Amino acid sequence: MKKQSNLSRLLEIAGKYKYLTYASWILSAISALLALVPYYFIWAMMKEILQVAPNFNAAKDVTHNGWMAVLFAVISMLIYISGLMCSHLGAFRIATNLRLQTMKHIVKLPLGAAERFGSGKLRKIVNESSAATETYLAHQLPDRANAIATPCGLLFLLMMFDWRLGLLSLLPVVLAFSIMMTMTGKEMQQKMKEYQDALDDMSNEAVEYVRGIPVVKTFGQTIYSFRKFKDSIDRYKVWVIAYTKQLRMPMMLYTAAINGVFVFLIAGALLFTQEHTSVDFLLNLIFYIIITPIISVTLTRIMFQSENAMIVDDALQRIDSIMTLKPLEETKHPLHPEDGSVSLENVHFSYDGKQEVLKGITLSIPSGQKVAFVGPSGGGKTTLANIISRFFDPDSGSVKIGGVDIRDISKEELMNTISFVFQNSHLIKASILENVRLGKPNATRQEVMTALQNAQCQDILEKLPNGVDTIIGTKGIYLSGGEQQRIAIARVMLKNTPIVILDEATAFADPDNEFRVQAALSKLTQGKTVLMIAHRLSSVVGVDQIYVIKDGQIVESGSSDELQNKDGLFAKMLEEYQSSVQWKVQKEVLKS
Repeated sequence: MKKQSNLSRLLEIAGKYKYLTYASWILSAISALLALVPYYFIWAMMKEILQVAPNFNAAKDVTHNGWMAVLFAVISMLIYISGLMCSHLGAFRIATNLRLQTMKHIVKLPLGAAERFGSGKLRKIVNESSAATETYLAHQLPDRANAIATPCGLLFLLMMFDWRLGLLSLLPVVLAFSIMMTMTGKEMQQKMKEYQDALDDMSNEAVEYVRGIPVVKTFGQTIYSFRKFKDSIDRYKVWVIAYTKQLRMPMMLYTAAINGVFVFLIAGALLFTQEHTSVDFLLNLIFYIIITPIISVTLTRIMFQSENAMIVDDALQRIDSIMTLKPLEETKHPLHPEDGSVSLENVHFSYDGKQEVLKGITLSIPSGQKVAFVGPSGGGKTTLANIISRFFDPDSGSVKIGGVDIRDISKEELMNTISFVFQNSHLIKASILENVRLGKPNATRQEVMTALQNAQCQDILEKLPNGVDTIIGTKGIYLSGGEQQRIAIARVMLKNTPIVILDEATAFADPDNEFRVQAALSKLTQGKTVLMIAHRLSSVVGVDQIYVIKDGQIVESGSSDELQNKDGLFAKMLEEYQSSVQWKVQKEVLKS
């Protein structure tokens, strides 16, 4: 099956607006042809002046020809503006539809897919890739029609007055075009992809860097703690310098060739007029000197059109990298969980289909039980929680909630069954009331206030100018990390799901906020099934069951007392944790 071209695909997205795009091409081509007409009247003016010289008063049609040149120039400009209006209306509609299609697809994807892309990269693809198509359709395609029509009319003018000078004018065009082809081939297309990859990496790492600033401040680290961000900038710098050096010589030769048409014309003039110079030949030579700069403008425009076509191709490939991701399958006959129990049976999972992150996980968590996942970093704790939340589907095995396979639960009901409190909860630019109400859109104001009270947020509301109606975020009020966490907990309380997943919810809170967050979490988790991802082992004391995860497998399980008395990984981790805490306390005492 023949692959659909980028242009036909974009026009298909435009719907009825594609006819505006077609109209812009026609108008742009007409404008290009009309733009050449003033040169004929300029030639006529020069001819009359040379014929009557030195009796210039005998020139009767100079004024008429001058005004005709102005008239056609204005008409050409107005038609070109009309074409651009048509192309912009079509381009804006296409860019809008493309963004809508992409965003509609993104909301259907599992949450884990967006997490793997990275919010910075995902935002850049949606915004900048669709914007690239707008530039291409609104400007480049009308200019392409203009650039095609211009050489056709120009070729006629070049051959109409003196075919010898016309051919000489075309020689640098052939030379420049040959050089241009070396800069716009498949290698250039690959370079354009590398360029966009480098920008994507920088965008993604920049977002992660900004989000991680609280961590840097908390642990007193420098900017170089974000090595990946710095490395992405360094890679971009190396790539840009190497690419610029590679194109330096071809670009110099191209510029010299396309602007060297006068060399050919003057050399031809000297050759053709060795014996005598006629007035007609001098007139034609002056005309060619005036009109040939159009050649360099047209050819340069074609070169940049080739580059922009590659940018659009790369942009659509990036959008396709999202559109080809498959949403999780939705059951046609949804079942309803009986309770808040969670069970996994021989679950295997890998992100890339090669290296397994979870290797045969089997566990059972009764409804209302509090369990903790602990273990070395990279062992699979967060991935296990993501699988239970159906951020991804397992490669094999089953995950059940309330005795029902999560694939047989509707997406809406699953999201109303499980809620999350992450290390770094995000709030949107809106009032605190609206932020909390995200957990339950139809909640009353009183229900929101009760949730905020249970989440220990009274002190936050008391210090804000408009209380619960205070806008937070850009150009609004900013909250500390611990305060944001309590607002997020209020949101989860309002949602009131039977299962709660906590991912080290007090990791970056100061002592006062940590105390309040702990009190809020105690209220939140009453009577619920709680899955806690713990890095600080002091937070797992008192849970009903601890699962020690290492290299994608459960290596130990039991209560805190049981695991401490075993010579296993948990006992070793606890000993190291207690030693580090003791060392920190001693260090603080010495400082004071």
